[in-house]
Amino acid sequence: MLEIGSLPADVQRPGYDRSRLKTRMVHIGFGAFHRAHQALATDKLAEQGSDWGYCEVNLNSGALIQALRQQDLLYTLTEMADDSLHTRVIGVVTGALHGKGDGIDAVIEAMCQPDVAIVSMTVTEKGYCHLPASGNLNPDHPDIVHDLAHPQEPHSLPGLILAAIIRRRAGNLPPFSVMSCDNMPENGHVTRNVIVQLAERHSSELADWIKNHITFPSTMVDRIVPAMTDAAFASLTARLGCEDPVAVEAEPFFQWVIEDNFVSGRPAWENAGAELVSDVLPFEEMKLRMLNGSHSFLAYLGYLAGYEHISDCMADAHYRHAARALMMQDQAPTLRTNGVDLAAYADSLITRYENRAIKHRTWQIATDGTQKLPQRMLDSVRWHLRNGSDCDFLLLGVAGWMRYVSGVDEHGQAIEIRDPLKEELARIVATSEEGAPRVRALLGLKAVFGDDLLQHPGFVSRVTELYQQLCAEGARATVHALSQG
Repeated sequence: MLEIGSLPADVQRPGYDRSRLKTRMVHIGFGAFHRAHQALATDKLAEQGSDWGYCEVNLNSGALIQALRQQDLLYTLTEMADDSLHTRVIGVVTGALHGKGDGIDAVIEAMCQPDVAIVSMTVTEKGYCHLPASGNLNPDHPDIVHDLAHPQEPHSLPGLILAAIIRRRAGNLPPFSVMSCDNMPENGHVTRNVIVQLAERHSSELADWIKNHITFPSTMVDRIVPAMTDAAFASLTARLGCEDPVAVEAEPFFQWVIEDNFVSGRPAWENAGAELVSDVLPFEEMKLRMLNGSHSFLAYLGYLAGYEHISDCMADAHYRHAARALMMQDQAPTLRTNGVDLAAYADSLITRYENRAIKHRTWQIATDGTQKLPQRMLDSVRWHLRNGSDCDFLLLGVAGWMRYVSGVDEHGQAIEIRDPLKEELARIVATSEEGAPRVRALLGLKAVFGDDLLQHPGFVSRVTELYQQLCAEGARATVHALSQG
């Protein structure tokens, strides 16, 4: 376990009195991204005298929470570039709970402490129990069905937050703000949708109260945070002289854009590098489409080509060209950013992808594709269809996802598909003939593609052509052919 007293001298320790921190925020989803992003920003503020601290919550896996408790709620963050690294100890965590181990009522009670002003979350897109194509609550989601029957024993994120809102309201406690930090366009709007729509199934009066008293600020978050591997943990242990099972690594780049809409106050995150704005959507769309869209493109087509990491894709000139072309030719025209140099932004993304110190696995990025495709690619595809313009790199990305979820790579090896619709995808693949019938069957997933795209002959035809090319020639040859025009 982490032993702060024996760490090397070049490891930065908390320079503030941790006992001064108050639990003013509850964060749901103590994953790698939160540990390397929001918690870092709040830790920097603590160095400046802030007393805002986090109670960290994991609803399912308890191993990280248990490890965090065993090392006095401390962990390390290492920022890594090709030629340098810097490790600091994050000390801004004031409490840690595991929904299953400690009981969901303990989590609700933590959210009902009077000092709590913000409940935030990083639970990935699938955690919102929403329909990605519309952003509305999925009433048929098993966790939502359960929560409607057992509102005080929620399984879902919307149900959990709603239970806390109800309890705080009954206790005449001030409302909190609910802040999503997940990669979804208008993530605050989606969060508001699912919670209000769930509340409406209890009573319209409750839903109206939430609309009038709870705020749901949107955010845009940007930092590449790869999953820790055994090799990464071993290297860290050698450097620190002790193990840290809660450790996380990240690239040096950091961006956080926040809609300044908090009902009961907030930390001064702008003093830690965040941007507080009135409208996050243009920033969200830029990042989701240019960064996340190109990441997904590289994930599916890179994995199929045998490239384990994003930096491996960048060593292939054709993949590097394709990623930048997707950003500038297919994504940039769809954006509403004013005064942003999108070419410079694209170049900066390519530079970040080339960072070989960050081992960002293509397989990791390829997970949960049914939740990611609508905002990363399909919204832009619809823009091009409306405007009559070409978007072949986006369409190749869609075809690459279809080829990936077939479940077998180009060498006949099984692909481990991780997706909330995994069983449905497997059923479609098993019951559809390879080629055009497979494409049409996958396009029939309304939760992903809506009702419209399957009705667009030009879209269906071109995706089918690219899919068949991937099957016949392989990912590398297909990307090379398209990048050469």
